[in-house]
Amino acid sequence: MNVTPVHTELFKEGADLPAFILRFAPNVEENTVLAVSSKVVALWKNNTVPYESWVQKERLIKQHSQAALKTPLAWLTIKDGMIMTNAGIDESNAKGKLILLPDCYAAADELRTKLKQKWHVQNLGIVITDSMILPLRAGVVAAAVGYAGFKGVTDLRGKPDLFGRPLQTTLVDVADSLATSAALVMGEADERCPLCMIENAPVYFTEKTDRNEIKYPVQNDLYTPLLQATKLITKEK
Repeated sequence: MNVTPVHTELFKEGADLPAFILRFAPNVEENTVLAVSSKVVALWKNNTVPYESWVQKERLIKQHSQAALKTPLAWLTIKDGMIMTNAGIDESNAKGKLILLPDCYAAADELRTKLKQKWHVQNLGIVITDSMILPLRAGVVAAAVGYAGFKGVTDLRGKPDLFGRPLQTTLVDVADSLATSAALVMGEADERCPLCMIENAPVYFTEKTDRNEIKYPVQNDLYTPLLQATKLITKEK
């Protein structure tokens, strides 16, 4: 698998993102997955508000999350079926504004449709990345907050392991794995690499994307007891 960052200029709010991408990546190979920073997607969709105060930010965090728990460092929230800090609302590299996550699945599908036509390719994946923190781990990785054009989860249940034992629960999180691979070379500071080309990835390309395939049922999730203990989620009656 080849993972190549794409250096660009600063992306301006409201600019044409497909045209911006084509300026810096005029051609791609068939079977490529393009990783795009969620920040430029939000700027493309004008999903920003002027920063006024921490009180305003907290209000927006609560409005844009399904559950929210205040911690000493940030708000721990659930948004669109995943845990993230501050409902994905960011003020870094935002020039005095708050950047809010748009509908990243719809944005990924729109990007894929437009770029497929320009690049004249059939199999093209788009994954929109955002930074996240793993429990009890130092540093950030990345997650897929939206994607299109490929299966985001590979189901290995029923397949044999090395010794012939059928796997019982193994699912491979393809979308988040691609996001983290891309984020490692895209950077987190002033690198100006909001794009990344992933070639020869072991993915299954598809025309339709199921945004729910990557959401795991709360009742079966390993971390549900911990989340219930913190009251981030409540027990079902």
